[in-house]
Amino acid sequence: MVTRKNPIHSALWLIVSFCTLAVIYLMLNAQFIAVAQVMVYAGAIMMLIIFVIMLVHLEKDIVSERRFSATKFVGGFVTVILLLEILLVSLSYHIPGMEGVYTPETVDSIGNVRLVGGLLYGQYLFPFEIASILLLVGIVGAVVLVRGRRKGNS
Repeated sequence: MVTRKNPIHSALWLIVSFCTLAVIYLMLNAQFIAVAQVMVYAGAIMMLIIFVIMLVHLEKDIVSERRFSATKFVGGFVTVILLLEILLVSLSYHIPGMEGVYTPETVDSIGNVRLVGGLLYGQYLFPFEIASILLLVGIVGAVVLVRGRRKGNS
């Protein structure tokens, strides 16, 4: 996704990334989070991102540079070093798990979906609604900016 120059292709590869993350959640026996990942991120959020990309017309600004430069070489070298560091740390460091309020036995007795839904629409309802309002404000702001730019160009 990060290597694509076209923003639409990048957004489509991001959908693939979200779907593979949902498969990882399924393998961890977190069915609700997997379905929410596909519905919310791969469905709704990516639809909004693609809508905004198409509204702003970012495709016109894409310039493909295929030349080799020292900056690209240094950037690639730093990227490889950082990835090796992340790999080394993730393979050598062990974090002991902390026991939380909801033990695996509690989750099995209540149910994964019921527990997450109860927390999301009970204890964390206010942050959930604030996040949805922030997303709405961002999309409305993008539409207002693009409409103002189009009126100025016409």
